[in-house]
Amino acid sequence: MKTKIFLLGIMVLFFTSCKKEKAIVITTNDYCSAVDTVTGIMVHDIFSPPVASRIYVYPNVAAYEIMAQNSPKLLSLQGQLKGLDSIPKLDPKSGVNKNLAALIAHMEVSKQLIFSEEALEKYRDSLYQKWSDENQNEFDVSKEYALKVVDRIKVWMSKDNYKQTRTFPKFSVYTDQPGRWQPTPPAYMDAIEPHWGEIRTLVMDSASQFKPIAPYPFSTDKNSSFYKEAKETYDTGNMISEKLIAIEKAKSEQIPEESAIATFWDCNPYATVTQGHMMFAKKKNTPDAHWINIAKIALKKSNADFETAVFANTKTSIGIFESFISCWDEKFKTNVIRPETYINLYIDENWKPQLQTPPFPEYTSGHSVVSSCSSVILTSIFGDNFSYVDDSEVYFGLPKRSFTSFKQAASEASISRLYGGIHYRAAIENGVVQGNNIGNYISNKLKMIK
Repeated sequence: MKTKIFLLGIMVLFFTSCKKEKAIVITTNDYCSAVDTVTGIMVHDIFSPPVASRIYVYPNVAAYEIMAQNSPKLLSLQGQLKGLDSIPKLDPKSGVNKNLAALIAHMEVSKQLIFSEEALEKYRDSLYQKWSDENQNEFDVSKEYALKVVDRIKVWMSKDNYKQTRTFPKFSVYTDQPGRWQPTPPAYMDAIEPHWGEIRTLVMDSASQFKPIAPYPFSTDKNSSFYKEAKETYDTGNMISEKLIAIEKAKSEQIPEESAIATFWDCNPYATVTQGHMMFAKKKNTPDAHWINIAKIALKKSNADFETAVFANTKTSIGIFESFISCWDEKFKTNVIRPETYINLYIDENWKPQLQTPPFPEYTSGHSVVSSCSSVILTSIFGDNFSYVDDSEVYFGLPKRSFTSFKQAASEASISRLYGGIHYRAAIENGVVQGNNIGNYISNKLKMIK
């Protein structure tokens, strides 16, 4: 009997040692889930739109560079993005799972860029435990390689001038000079990221490469182009208000289309709510987060593989990053007064826009630049007339909206700034041109597909 038990034990040990661990499978959903987790943390931490663009781009590039190693499809961005000149080589015989390593790199770089590191660590550690249980050796070698790439990306991103801009002086407000930007209600915040135009570009020659045409000269003359633009924003806001009043009287639950569009594309992480003597932030997506989510929607609808998911997120985030540098460079050079301030001073002191005015100068419209650039890049990946349902704002209590193409969505995002009362038409239309130029430049210059 003892002999039988002994032999049985030997057999169990033999078959256990011969059992092969299954390969760790990493999918498009896994990557999108990690990006969503970072987005949720950014909303919680209240990052400005320009800073959010930085949080998106570096983790995606880290993941992309791993996927580009020994790839029959992808080309490395080394030598194409400024300063990115060396990533550790991947030995094809090392046993590294590239999908796994790319996802690890994305999470580890993201952790360097956010405030609430514990939240990401909790998410990461649960995955690390799962993967180590599935295949310890594959997890270990993949993580080891990913961390080598992360170290290189950390050095690269540390040289983009971000840290230096944290020490630059605040933006000076000249209230005695008409036409210049002034802080707006209800919080009267300082201007956000006045030195963002000094951040290192990745693809563009400089922040001013796609400088838009100049805004209309400031004027209070009722026959001037500037006054007429302000009057258009004022009249549009009043038209929407009249519709809202009529709907309320009719006890209808319908919302004017212009109002729905303005709210859907608000994307202002600095919107505040006042209750009595208390003021607090109303959590919202940034324009970056909205368009990154649209990329996710497109990936899932097209049943894209993991490699395509990393490629699409990377190319889109590069476009968003460059768009904010270009737009912010223009904003703080032209320093144009916001409609709310102008209208209150020269047209109607009691007028309020539907949306809260974001805390930075007016020209050009950031959402117009970012949305137009993103639509060009996503169209280059998924094609024209790619219809989809946008659920990006459902978490924030807003309904879904349907679009027939990325360009239609970008057009709606742009005009939402007029409906919301926070931009003049020139900033919107010239911002669209600016964004289209950036998107086309990136799509043509970056060689990412073999």
